[in-house]
Amino acid sequence: MAPYYQTAKSFADVSITEEGIDTDSFLNASDDFVNMFDLLGKGVFGFVQTDLRNNIAGVRERYNTAASTSTTLENLVKAEAHEHDRHGTACLVRLIRGLLFTCQALQNMQTDRASELHVCFKRSYDTHLKHHHTFIIRSVVSVAIRAVPHRHDFYNRITQGSPHEYFDEELAKWLVGLQNIVQRMKTFLEQGGYGKV
Repeated sequence: MAPYYQTAKSFADVSITEEGIDTDSFLNASDDFVNMFDLLGKGVFGFVQTDLRNNIAGVRERYNTAASTSTTLENLVKAEAHEHDRHGTACLVRLIRGLLFTCQALQNMQTDRASELHVCFKRSYDTHLKHHHTFIIRSVVSVAIRAVPHRHDFYNRITQGSPHEYFDEELAKWLVGLQNIVQRMKTFLEQGGYGKV
């Protein structure tokens, strides 16, 4: 049986057109990305997974109730801007923020092979999320980040027996796709006044 990361929807395969980022394929890739961390065991990335899953659900709820005006993430936000309740947009802003944090942490992991994962995640947290959190949340996240597995354990669990080098190549493709998406959405959301990532 193929390792999970070989069968999961990659952000590199999410369709991006002139209209924007395809909502359905983005949500599927987001689900598969978050589910990949289940391989590490309960609670290891729980603080990230819970936040991402809740925000994916909020965006999906908007997509399911207004599919014709939500075919792209950009269209979803524009259509919802004219409504009183902008729950889908708020969830999308937080989702992009969380994906940016995770993407940067995993890119740190790939470029700085001498550092343990908790160091890579801490760097990313300090850059992307820390300023959005209260002191109490920062303390909780600090403890959670210290529970991140060692690099070797992370690779062994995620690769499920396949060569680490192959996983690194695939992960790099995922992260390039994810980075393109989060940077595009960050610019769109902030320049349009829809939310600060």
